[in-house]
Amino acid sequence: MSTPTGSALVAGAGPGVSGSLARLLAADGHPVGLLGVDHEQVEALATELRGTGAAVATAYADLTDVDAATTAVRHLADELGGPVDVLHFNPSAFREEDPLELTVPELLKDVALGVGALLTVVQAARPHLRAGSRVTVTGSMAADEPWHRAASLGVQKAGVRNLVHSLDATLRDDGIRAVSVTVRGTLAPEGAFTPDRVAAALHAALRRDEADWTTEVPYAG
Repeated sequence: MSTPTGSALVAGAGPGVSGSLARLLAADGHPVGLLGVDHEQVEALATELRGTGAAVATAYADLTDVDAATTAVRHLADELGGPVDVLHFNPSAFREEDPLELTVPELLKDVALGVGALLTVVQAARPHLRAGSRVTVTGSMAADEPWHRAASLGVQKAGVRNLVHSLDATLRDDGIRAVSVTVRGTLAPEGAFTPDRVAAALHAALRRDEADWTTEVPYAG
């Protein structure tokens, strides 16, 4: 991992895992860019980070809107200046519908957020990535053990993990690596699967040496 002088962009920023990871990245010395749709949540996180002395920029966009999301990512990178050392992708759509209730348009809408938007943010950030930059994704055991009552979530998590493998293969010759951390548990306010602990697993995954790199890291608590 390169010296933490470049920025860290968090797509899907909010109060959960993404917020916890943003705190860790700010503590590393990265200027932090926060991209989300909920103005109140993003601004609360930005205010908190600025209170620690971190440089923070914010932007708002529906990540399924390719043009708006591309503009937002480029705005954050330009405002913070320099290279982007960390690009974290967090969002997914939860829809409680089984395969007999789920419609094709609903499935495609959810996949556009949970998978397709990763393409948008990586392609938009690519000119700012350098050797040593890392792309991280919050994965889930739903990729392997989907709950039938949330059928689209399993499709999203399987798809985004697969896309991470392809991104890493495409970018690694330039020294840029991608990883999905598969969270094998349910997020909770206490115990092994708090947002802070999951974020710590993501942080550890992106800080690995090149020689130890894998495109998936399981986190089982």
